Amino acid sequence: MVQSSLATKSQSFDLVKNEIEQTIKQAEASLERFQENRESGEDLQNCVDFLNQLRGIFVLVELRGGTLLCQEAVAVANDVPVGANDDKNSLLTALSGALFILRRYVEYYQQQRADHPELLLPITNDLRESRGEKPYPESCFFEVTAGKRPDFCASMNLPALGDSESDFEIHARRMRLMYQIGLLGVLRERNERVSRKLIARAAKGLARLCNGAPMGQLWCLLSMVAETMQDRNMGFGKSRKRLFMRIEKYTREIVYIGKVAIAKDAPDSLFRELLYILYRSGSANPEVTQTLSAYGVTPTEFPENIMEAHRKRLYGPGSDVLKSLSTALQEELNQLKDKVDIIERGIEPDLSEFTSIAVSLEQLANTLSMLDLNKLTDLARREAALLRSWHADNRSPDDDELYSLANAVLSIEDAAMQMVARGITTETDSLAIGKQGIDESTYLREAHIVVGDEARAALTLAKRAITAFIESDYDKLHLANLPATLHSIWGGFMMLEDEQGSAVLARVADSIQGKLLDSREPPSPAVLEALADALTSLEYYIESIGTRDERNQDLLRLAQASLQDVGL
Repeated sequence: MVQSSLATKSQSFDLVKNEIEQTIKQAEASLERFQENRESGEDLQNCVDFLNQLRGIFVLVELRGGTLLCQEAVAVANDVPVGANDDKNSLLTALSGALFILRRYVEYYQQQRADHPELLLPITNDLRESRGEKPYPESCFFEVTAGKRPDFCASMNLPALGDSESDFEIHARRMRLMYQIGLLGVLRERNERVSRKLIARAAKGLARLCNGAPMGQLWCLLSMVAETMQDRNMGFGKSRKRLFMRIEKYTREIVYIGKVAIAKDAPDSLFRELLYILYRSGSANPEVTQTLSAYGVTPTEFPENIMEAHRKRLYGPGSDVLKSLSTALQEELNQLKDKVDIIERGIEPDLSEFTSIAVSLEQLANTLSMLDLNKLTDLARREAALLRSWHADNRSPDDDELYSLANAVLSIEDAAMQMVARGITTETDSLAIGKQGIDESTYLREAHIVVGDEARAALTLAKRAITAFIESDYDKLHLANLPATLHSIWGGFMMLEDEQGSAVLARVADSIQGKLLDSREPPSPAVLEALADALTSLEYYIESIGTRDERNQDLLRLAQASLQDVGL
């Protein structure tokens, strides 16, 4: 019956496809004429009429995304007055973009024979934001009744955390700081893997702090969501960032209001958004499937990784365009590499060649600028300026300068090859980072990797040793070699000139020596929790060592705060 319905829907679309394409062209032409002559109210009205006509057709063939997009496009067009000034350019740009994406979506539906309205949600929200309206949530097309909730904490082992008022306040502050550092990493788009881990750990800590109170349900679900996002490598779009920023206010209430805040319930809209992320993950993990089945929902067959691939095809240049562009760039780069190779071999170059290479780099920079690859653009222009200075000074480059030039050319070549497979993304532009000199030689990079591996192994050993120490009723033999092990990687941090990281490591080692080994009394749960948080923060911090990711100093601040909370 479903197949019959889908077939009927597809047949209905085929009957009106030509009319849809023609109407979109007419709407685009009317909008273009209005942009050229903004006193032409007739052209603007025609554009509105064509959009309303499209909306009616999409209702008829049941394309939900197209219907909503046309509805928002009409609202934007109605906000544009006849004789519009430049202050309305943002509205007209958003409207033009919507018509372009609408045409691409019609082509997409014809090829796929599947309606995925969530693909059009970003451009729909762009239209709403251009009018100053609140964007639709990510779960806009997700049909579920969020009011009936299972016990999200039932499958989690959550021992109570912080019985006394002072303990509650200390743990609440620490968990909020952990959540904020994770959220800040998300907003700055810095090492999302670590950010997801921090949010998951903070959510679990806040759930333990709630200890069965109503607000604990939100944190248990959030912990499950963050771990699922980590497992499925899910990213953070604009809607998701807004969601996690909205959740942050509940951590603030727990810190400043106290236990009264955990007695209230979170709104259904938050649970709906978090459930949608589980649904969109496509995860088959038991806890995810059990949670969704409680709502009569199964994980989608169109998970996020597939949706993102389809969205890139819909919003970005076509693959044929990217392939042609990549081929043209690589032809120019091959000529550049030949010229640089001649200089590198020590053959006395014709100094006029420097100007020729500079001109080629400047042309590449102009192309990269049009693609919004600004970091690569700056890199190419900077090297072109250096080449011109060598020619002006009538000198050949030294080894360091030549290394920098070669690295710049290779960075642009990497970008040209990546754009075919992955499209043009921020990761493409990031190829310019860290390839501008010899500050990080191959040997130094290998040393970073070795130190990072040693540090990871040492911290894993430390966590296992402390776990065995607790499970053996505080047998100190499990900790005997731990301070020495941590001090050994302290030396590695000093070699990398990471004084703050080495100071935190030394502080953790001294705390283990003083509070666990030298003390005659068993350590308090608060001390053990603080050490666990400090070691975890260090573990996340060292993940960036040996990579091109910037080290997150906030993680060291979190480790220090964890130790300071219990007087370590």
